[in-house]
This record gives sequence, structure tokens and C-alpha cells, in this order.
Amino acid sequence: MKLSSNQKRFFAELAGTFVVVVLATGSVVINAQYGGKIGLWFEAFAPFVAVSLMVYAVGKVSMAHFNPATTITFLITRHMPKNQLFIYLSAEIIGAFLASLFVKFLIGTDANLGANTPNYSYALPVIFGVEIFATALLLSVILIVIHTKGLYGVSGLAIGGMVGLDIFFLSFISGASMNPARSLAPALLSWSLGDLWLYWTAPFVSAGIVGVLYKKLAKN
Repeated sequence: MKLSSNQKRFFAELAGTFVVVVLATGSVVINAQYGGKIGLWFEAFAPFVAVSLMVYAVGKVSMAHFNPATTITFLITRHMPKNQLFIYLSAEIIGAFLASLFVKFLIGTDANLGANTPNYSYALPVIFGVEIFATALLLSVILIVIHTKGLYGVSGLAIGGMVGLDIFFLSFISGASMNPARSLAPALLSWSLGDLWLYWTAPFVSAGIVGVLYKKLAKN
């Protein structure tokens, strides 16, 4: 049976999000199992590899969103039509939940399945602002890749690299999710919902800011 273009997009996004969330959350779980001895570099490097590989693997099929914040940004910048919104969001959410189930049953349940956690020794406005900033950096790199039609072949490395750098340098403040689906699945499955509001507001605020700025700059 031949798949339609939208079906291909759906399965590409589901698979890509699955791999990204397994490595992003699974690395947190594994590091916790070793008492943090592996280090933050592992939690940053694993999603860097996942995002980079999946961008190259399915980018030509679905533009490699893997993230509701990216999808909303593409909707604002008109890189995606409105009638594909449900396809992308459903694929990302389902992919994330399948990933967290995989982590739960095959890797472990430590650290609330790898759920994001902010550092409340910082003021809440700082945490919120850092999460907006981290997401904005990622979305800006994604739009640069799109605008330059692949950034000379290093699109996956650029996007994955930004994910890794955000986690390495900013997760100690905000948790550096940048991805509402990545935060939703482990939080719900571990019933650790206290911080979920942050990761379902800040990334979308960032998506709106970056999307509108891109539209204005692209006109000039």
C-alpha cells in the first residue's frame, strides 16, 4: 500500500520524535542510575546525536520538526500549511509517549523517566526567561537552516548541536526542554506534573516571538 504525503509526514515525525525523546530522556535516566557520575555531557550529547541523525534521516520527508514549538513556529512563518497542524502535533505527542513507555519498561524509571526539572534556587522569571531563550536559540538555528536551504549540508549537526549546547549550558537553570512533547510524556507517565506548565508555556512563547521576528526580517 502506497502512503500519502501526509501519512509519510506523520510516520516520519512519529519515528523522529520517538528516537529524540528516547535518547533525551533515557540519557537522564541512565545518568541518574549511576548517581550522576556519567555527567551532564552525556545528557547533552545523546539528544545531539538523536536530533542530528533524525534530521538527516527524515528531514526531506517532514522537515524534521519533532517538537510542537517548531511546528507552531513553522505555522507562523508559513513553512507549513494549517491543515497539517494536527498531523504534526499528533505524531509528536504519540511519538513522545511511545518513547517514554520504551524508557520506562526497558531503561528505567529513575529521575521521573527523565522529566525536565527547573532549578528553583533561581527566581521564577529567570527560569522562565532562560527557557524562552534556550528555545529561541534552537528555533533560530532551525529557521536559518530552512532559510539557507540546508545550511550547506550541516543542517543536522547545526540543529542537534544547538540542542546539545542548550542542555549543557542552560539546563542547570531551566531544565532546557525546548520541546513540550519531550516534557509532557515523562511527566504524565511518572505523574510528576508540578513543572509541566513551564514547558508548555515558555517554548510556545518563544515560538511566537521567533516566528514573528522571522516574518518581519524575511520581508526586508
